[in-house]
Amino acid sequence: MQTRRLTMAQALIEYLRHQYVERDGEQHPFFAGCFGIFGHGNVAGIGQALQQNPEFRYYQTRNEQAMVHTAAAFAKMNNRLRAFACTTSIGPGATNMITAAAGATINRLPVLLLPGDIFARRNVAPVLQQLESAASQDISVNDCFKPVSRYWDRISRPEQLITALPEAMRVLTSAADTGAVTLALPQDVQAEAYDYPEAMFHKQVWYVARPLPDNGLLTKAAGWIRQSQKPLIIAGGGVIYSGAAATLAQFASRTGIPVAETQAGKGALPYDHPLALGAMGVTGTPGANLTAREADLIIGVGTRYSDFTTASKTAFQNQAVRFININIAEFDAFKHAALPLTADARVTLEELDTLLSGSQVDDGYRAQALAYNRGWDAEVSRIYNLGHGPLISQGEVIGAVNSFSQPRDVILCAAGSLPGDLHKLWRTRDPKGYHLEYGYSCMGYEIAGGLGVKMAAPDREVYVMVGDASYLMLSQEIVTAVQEGIKLIILLLNNHGYASIGGLSESLGGAGFGTRYLSRDENSGQLSGGRLPVDYAANARSLGAHTIEAGTLPELNAALAEAKEQSRTTVIVVETDREVRVPGYESWWDVPVAAVSEIEAVGSAYRDFQENQKKERYFHGKS
Repeated sequence: MQTRRLTMAQALIEYLRHQYVERDGEQHPFFAGCFGIFGHGNVAGIGQALQQNPEFRYYQTRNEQAMVHTAAAFAKMNNRLRAFACTTSIGPGATNMITAAAGATINRLPVLLLPGDIFARRNVAPVLQQLESAASQDISVNDCFKPVSRYWDRISRPEQLITALPEAMRVLTSAADTGAVTLALPQDVQAEAYDYPEAMFHKQVWYVARPLPDNGLLTKAAGWIRQSQKPLIIAGGGVIYSGAAATLAQFASRTGIPVAETQAGKGALPYDHPLALGAMGVTGTPGANLTAREADLIIGVGTRYSDFTTASKTAFQNQAVRFININIAEFDAFKHAALPLTADARVTLEELDTLLSGSQVDDGYRAQALAYNRGWDAEVSRIYNLGHGPLISQGEVIGAVNSFSQPRDVILCAAGSLPGDLHKLWRTRDPKGYHLEYGYSCMGYEIAGGLGVKMAAPDREVYVMVGDASYLMLSQEIVTAVQEGIKLIILLLNNHGYASIGGLSESLGGAGFGTRYLSRDENSGQLSGGRLPVDYAANARSLGAHTIEAGTLPELNAALAEAKEQSRTTVIVVETDREVRVPGYESWWDVPVAAVSEIEAVGSAYRDFQENQKKERYFHGKS
């Protein structure tokens, strides 16, 4: 057997360099490179290996959490068919990745995490940044990654890499079980040499299959659809990842079944498709939520039914409602006691389309969907053109960006009130034109995520929408964008604090407590003084971005035109009126209210909460 003498870290990078993925006959390298920040736990191991392997490109970043967000966004934009590795030192560098690792796993996005770890030989313990335990020597802070990783391993001997790496790749390339994969790498083992089998470094292709559903279940599902009087499709992220948007549009058009979209599924249909009801659930449109309320059959395609999608289990009120779930993951296919079609979304829709040939909903039901679509479009136009002043409303900002952008451009966001407003208001024209991280809704994802999207799709303009609170949490990757010559257009909406939770607090009787950026009042002792004097434009400029401040809608339109002509990342700072909110439409979200309070508004909110909670449902299987 031919062997190569390499350090464990060198063997790891050499292996990753030769991993390929193939779907539908298209083949390409799985890894685009490695993000990293070096410290004593990885500089002489992974750092040295990357130095001598320039073909496996290294990207320098500013924050460990941010680089995992960037990797996740890159994977999402590539429909999970490409990925990045992320390396850090031991200690805080490693644990900084945990938040973003959770986001990647929750959103089922492949990222490979390579945190340094404590010495495997133990004789120099405790090393700098080592967590000691009186109960075990076989523990480090990297054990914290276990609950947020789809696969976790600690490579305590160089030869363990030979069996660990195929398992890591199996999970990373799995359509059903992908997420964060963590390989904890003791710093001494990274630098140890071993005679690795040469075959380990041959090109390996991982095939991403399109599994078909069980034929008996498929036939039964077709029968349920034929029997249904008011069916509704809920399109989730699985439609996008499967590349099933065109298939779904054809299926909906032929059967007349209307389509509502989750956050991850938005863009499954163009906004002006006659059967597109738009956003579903808490942040949904009237048409989607009213149709869901009366539906007797829900066909979930690639959705995991988050509480925002189901309006905390209040969305589906028809007592006879049944569910058919098309999902690559068995875990999701069985939700709501559904008829489970555990299979690829695209091929399953194609099979159902054939079985349902000639079967259509009633003409009146199809016409109702069209009326909902056109009525909602009129409401969007109204919000786009409020003419509010002197400060611009958030809905007007969304309208300006949507109207200015091109169909293939990408809008990106993650947290605050913006995701809900974008879910309702953004007119999607391309399946990959809407990028929301809303499985974890992680503040700070936005700019880092925008970087990942642009790296995946350099030919598209990427518009990042971020509130001032999220910007303050994690804006450093502007420096990385400048360093790499990557252009983003960042819309920084300044509403002086946590506007989303402020609105939620008010709805629960809390009067927005603790959600405004105000100084400490000397007399009251509360955060009720003047606004904080933060200069966001100066801050962004100091990070290397071109900056523009826009105070009116005409100024914003001019700023967008200027930003488009720029060759580097541009930040447009817009102050918005946080009190002008986009309404909720025919929906409710379960956020518990204090059962006892001296505040009258809280008592009133609690009584409303009790009434709404009565609508929450359990679902039981129906044959």
